Amino acid sequence: MSSESSDTPDSLRPDANRTQPTAAVLLIGNELLSGRTQDSNLAYIAKALVARGIRLQEARVIADVPDAIISAVNELRRSTTYLFTTGGIGPTHDDITAECIASAFGVELPVNAEAEAILLDYFKARDIEPNADRLRMARIPEGAALVDNPVSAAPGFRMDNVFVFAGVPRIMQSMLDSVLPQLASGLVMHSVSVSCNLGEGTVASAFRELQARYPSTELGSYPGKDGKLSQLSLVARGPDPDELQELRLALVSMITDLGGQVL
Repeated sequence: MSSESSDTPDSLRPDANRTQPTAAVLLIGNELLSGRTQDSNLAYIAKALVARGIRLQEARVIADVPDAIISAVNELRRSTTYLFTTGGIGPTHDDITAECIASAFGVELPVNAEAEAILLDYFKARDIEPNADRLRMARIPEGAALVDNPVSAAPGFRMDNVFVFAGVPRIMQSMLDSVLPQLASGLVMHSVSVSCNLGEGTVASAFRELQARYPSTELGSYPGKDGKLSQLSLVARGPDPDELQELRLALVSMITDLGGQVL
């Protein structure tokens, strides 16, 4: 049995007057859809947003197709507080995210003087030729603010509520970390989990009744294995740590009543 929530300061306890910011993630790249590249960016973004009290509502993976990118950007930026995109801001012909963001907002895509200076300094320090392809990474939609890239210099950018990051995980992580302080915070979601030796079919009915008793808390069941032994993790997520501890005890009682064992 484990608990992922502990004593919580009053400042982090739920406040009905606080709004809940929302977010969407758009993972862009043919390599993701072909299976050539396995994404790790979504998990990093999701964990960072949860810790800040931002609810991730949707994530999509789409190809390097301009109409698809523009359509998705316009839909998601209007339906959520924040939209984060990854991929497609490098120097090659298939890096088209900057163009698509500019088109989505109906603005030009000029060379940004600040971004160009950052790149030129980076290239000079490493004796890298600043050719036209490399300087494509200095093209930033008009009106956008730069997002720092301490790993490889080429900046991301923020356009209104849209944050555009690189697809390389280490770079994306550094970009996200740099903008987190700019984001609104909401109710932080806490969680508790209880593992048992029962199957989902055994607990389903009683688990459903618990969900009805605690409508403001999300309940989920996740089967897995611990070595060769099957086990079921029952997880509760919600903004109220006290209610979660109450629900953890209810889960333990449910498992015992069903003849199971808490692991």
